[in-house]
Amino acid sequence: MRFVIVTGMSGAGKLTAQKFLEDMGFYCVDNLPVPLISKFVELMLEPNREVTKVVLGIDVRADQPFEDVEEALQGLKEKGISYEVLFMNATDSVLQKRYKETRRIHPLASPDERAIDGIKKERLILEKMKSSADYVIDTSHLYTGELKEELERIFLKNESYNSLMVNIMSFGFKHGIPTDADLIFDVRFLPNPFYIEELKEKTGNDKEVQDYVMGFEDAGIFLQKLTDMIEFLIPNYVKEGKNQLIIGIGCTGGKHRSVTLANELYAQMKDKGSYGLKIWHRDVK
Repeated sequence: MRFVIVTGMSGAGKLTAQKFLEDMGFYCVDNLPVPLISKFVELMLEPNREVTKVVLGIDVRADQPFEDVEEALQGLKEKGISYEVLFMNATDSVLQKRYKETRRIHPLASPDERAIDGIKKERLILEKMKSSADYVIDTSHLYTGELKEELERIFLKNESYNSLMVNIMSFGFKHGIPTDADLIFDVRFLPNPFYIEELKEKTGNDKEVQDYVMGFEDAGIFLQKLTDMIEFLIPNYVKEGKNQLIIGIGCTGGKHRSVTLANELYAQMKDKGSYGLKIWHRDVK
């Protein structure tokens, strides 16, 4: 039987992940009382059971010490019952925004506290669980469909997965440098298609702009050196336990050169590793 524990930060998408796993044929149970966890698993393991894939959702609640959950899971290991842990994560700022938009109260925040106070408490409690998780998915910049694709990679296609999500983002310096980027690259050294009348209203998603930008030798050299460096860095980031890497590629307005190079980098990296890969163009409307 494949037994998966889904846990993580409140607001990071645990219930959405469970819904997708249910669609993939998993039998899902959410928030069993701790004393029932062991009994439930033993019941699922009884001979002649038709259920072969099970998901158990677990989260932090104010009325239940999370240490009890960890002890229950340790007890399963001692009985020789194997399981995988999927940890759903997101940045503090994104979680705050989600709580604000839904007007929900964080389960660990007291009435006189803000959501961020509950988030910080929860992150501290879940630190050990996150560090030992088999899979960590950061949903800070993931659309629902992209989360589904990541889950299918792991639980349907059984592809190798190292929990690193690489995000390639194009942007315009005149609109501000993205504060959440880990690496920033400036491609304003390349000729600007904005000053070519027939290219001005197009973007780096259009072939005419792509051909113009990549027609310069320096663009190809830059792309090759950048790809080599990213491919060198990724295994080292994975080794250090990093779950999300945001690569920012910027030009003046964020519509021509940066978009072209971001698309080219994405094409170079696609299907080359066991990491997740996403691209978005911040300043292209």
